[in-house]
Amino acid sequence: MGNAQAGGAAHGPRTVALVGPYLCGKTTLLESLLHTTGAVNRKGSVTEGNTVGDSTAEARAHGMSIAANVADIEYLGDKFTLIDCPGSIEFFQETINAIPAVDAAIVVCEPDLEKAKALQPTLKLLSDQNIPHIIFVNKIDAAGGRVRDLLEALQASSPLPLVLRQVPIWENEIVTGFVDLALDRAFVYREHAPSELIEAKGAVIDRKKEAKFEMLEKLADFNDTLMEELLEDIEPPQDEIFENLEQELADGLIVPVLLGSAEGDNGVRRLLKSLRHDVPDVSKTAERLGVDGGSTTIQILKSYHGGQGGKLSVGRVLSGSVKDGDIVYLDDGESEKISGIFTMKGLNTEKRSSADAGETVAFGRLDAVHTGDTLSLEKDAAVSLPKPTRLQPVYGKVIRASHAKDEVKLASAISKICEEDPSVSIEHNQDTNEMILWGQGEMHLRVAVEKLSNRSSLELLTSSPTVPYKEAIRKSITQRGRHKKQSGGHGQFGDVVLEIKPLPRGSGFSFTENISGGVVPKGYFSAVEAGVKDYLTKGPLGFPVVDVSVNLIDGSHHSVDSSEQAFKAAGRLAMSEGLPGCSPVLLEPIMDVQIYVPSEATAKVNAMVSTRRGQILGFDAREGWPGWDVVSAHVPQSELHDLIIELRSASHGVGTYSFKFDHLQELTGKLADDVLSAQEAA
Repeated sequence: MGNAQAGGAAHGPRTVALVGPYLCGKTTLLESLLHTTGAVNRKGSVTEGNTVGDSTAEARAHGMSIAANVADIEYLGDKFTLIDCPGSIEFFQETINAIPAVDAAIVVCEPDLEKAKALQPTLKLLSDQNIPHIIFVNKIDAAGGRVRDLLEALQASSPLPLVLRQVPIWENEIVTGFVDLALDRAFVYREHAPSELIEAKGAVIDRKKEAKFEMLEKLADFNDTLMEELLEDIEPPQDEIFENLEQELADGLIVPVLLGSAEGDNGVRRLLKSLRHDVPDVSKTAERLGVDGGSTTIQILKSYHGGQGGKLSVGRVLSGSVKDGDIVYLDDGESEKISGIFTMKGLNTEKRSSADAGETVAFGRLDAVHTGDTLSLEKDAAVSLPKPTRLQPVYGKVIRASHAKDEVKLASAISKICEEDPSVSIEHNQDTNEMILWGQGEMHLRVAVEKLSNRSSLELLTSSPTVPYKEAIRKSITQRGRHKKQSGGHGQFGDVVLEIKPLPRGSGFSFTENISGGVVPKGYFSAVEAGVKDYLTKGPLGFPVVDVSVNLIDGSHHSVDSSEQAFKAAGRLAMSEGLPGCSPVLLEPIMDVQIYVPSEATAKVNAMVSTRRGQILGFDAREGWPGWDVVSAHVPQSELHDLIIELRSASHGVGTYSFKFDHLQELTGKLADDVLSAQEAA
């Protein structure tokens, strides 16, 4: 393998994801890789808005990645597809969707100890799925402290052992180059050019020896031969070191760490060489996913809805090959015809006739195919790979068209947005009669609304969701309701006496009858109940009434003028006159909330919950997440709307929570008065 570092046979096409936190420089690294390999003639800049990645109007407007971007490169005969995934935790679904079928991932980070914790969700995701990954410490020229301290902080976020491949060369407190520990060579960075080989001197030599031994020790944990050589003070051959690095990366045992600066193209060629020699090919990925190489299997990683070009489905060919016009089958037996195969470079596409195992391409007009689906050429051999986890929503906005005539158009546009990004969902809330767009945060939904508006030429209105308050009663009452109307011909007559009582919280609604002597004919019982229910949709405080029992005990009827409509009106009248005297009380929904944060943020979360009128139920270590806690609490729904914003601010941007309805609770005092005033005004 050591000789292969200088040459070596070409692998098949491989796919590598670029992942990491917001502002770490992934899109700049993508641009550097494209330019260094000659895939683009001019290197783009995020600030200038001319990069291959982030090429949508929304991404450029906000200066950030909002969706996975795909581009191909070729380096020394080896072909790679690069998938640049957004860094913001609000767009983490894109990473979850893209990585299952990649051969490896480059985890990009900054040389900042304070930001190391932000890598933990990404590193855990990669480790859990056994996806080989390399850490690329970007912006190394801006490092303000020792790399060994950074490595220690990163290790706390990584389930796998980190193996430092390079140590920096410092000059005047600036990193100007590096020593490659496997090659045993020193290099100095050259702006936008290959690094220059130099002779290591002074303290660099001592640091190199120390770091190389640490690297070999970590490799030896998984190789008995190497361990014996170290114990006997035998210098392992270079070929053996490279073989260990390649094998242990492919097996998901270690995480190599490389240094560089994408802005100046520093360390990028060394990264490319690591990709070329160390990243396994698609056969290893297919084996990891349990794909039989005897048939054609494709996994869909991303869906795009363009303009006139229609829908594109980005997929990885895990085995076999596929041609334009082929019929493909989903695991449920449904079939689709491929209408175009394309190579992608950002939003630009280039048509091709086929795709082979290892290639990642876009397929045209697969309308029934969604992100995460598995496609096969043989109906009987159709397989179903595990679908990506869908993130739970944490932030909602009411959305509606400014003009009623656009409502159907809006519904169609929303379905496309939800297909592109499964972490966006739509809820038609029956309690408040609102359409709520749910997502992963304020920016996430802002971008979703911008897409809806830009692509469909819609004028949209958004607002915060209405809290579905309810009301109940504290006292019982017996109330008569008589509906009598005479206007020529048959009149209307219905007369009922109702016992109205409160029920324990959570009991719902109960309607019974205890009529004797036929004073209210049996045929009118359901009409009375309908009238009661009709009133309960909006009680004396203006909200739906719950936890109430109504018993029909008396009344009277008229042989000619009584009707179902008359008894329905009588039932409603009895409720409207009786409930105000039952001491009505406002109820607010209380949610069962599970908050997940790094342990150092737990105290902040406790204070946050208390400030939001919540009740802490307890906290525990988060299973499978070293250094994280889960805080359990009951929090009023009205206090949850912007919780995710404060939570992420307090947790390096990585905190999150889940919630579900738990119970209704009385709300009194000024808060209740404010709610009632707002309801009256509305």
